[in-house]
Amino acid sequence: METKEAFGDLTDKALVRKIVKTKNTELFGVLYDRYSKAVYNKCYSFSKSHSEAEDLTQDVFLMLYVKLGSFKGRSKFSTWLYSFTYNFCVNYVNRNKQRKISEASESLSEEDLSLNEEVGDLSIYEMRTGILKKALGLIRAEEKRILLLKYQDGVTIKELTEILGLSESAVKMRLMRAKASLLKTYNKIA
Repeated sequence: METKEAFGDLTDKALVRKIVKTKNTELFGVLYDRYSKAVYNKCYSFSKSHSEAEDLTQDVFLMLYVKLGSFKGRSKFSTWLYSFTYNFCVNYVNRNKQRKISEASESLSEEDLSLNEEVGDLSIYEMRTGILKKALGLIRAEEKRILLLKYQDGVTIKELTEILGLSESAVKMRLMRAKASLLKTYNKIA
């Protein structure tokens, strides 16, 4: 317990460096205490089951301990952890549903693009919750991921560029395509 108290005031980056250097599991416990609730909430948003979310949270932190050395500090640790958790959960969903994410981007027709330009972010917020949840379940996992990061978690475009490893224009294009896909799916089932 002394270790947790002694290092509890370290910044995330300093704490991660110390954990990677010493492999001290008590120090990792400090990191766990800081972020376990946020990771659990994200896992729950994917699994919709408390017991599965608890298991996923433990799995995320086990994998995190192994992969912690890959954090380079170019972004905030919390942003990196969100990305790590999202990727873990997306892989979990894909394994369970036996789906593969297509790497080929969907081509949008002129009509889809012009419709999307007319429809602002407000339309996403105006959609009925139940139908929206169904529509989110029907679009590609990568589209769902970017929409949830942006609109549920409030991640900025700049943070999305760091999380996804893309340019700002590529992030904006993917957001536009994901919104168009969600809107199209929503309108089909509404």
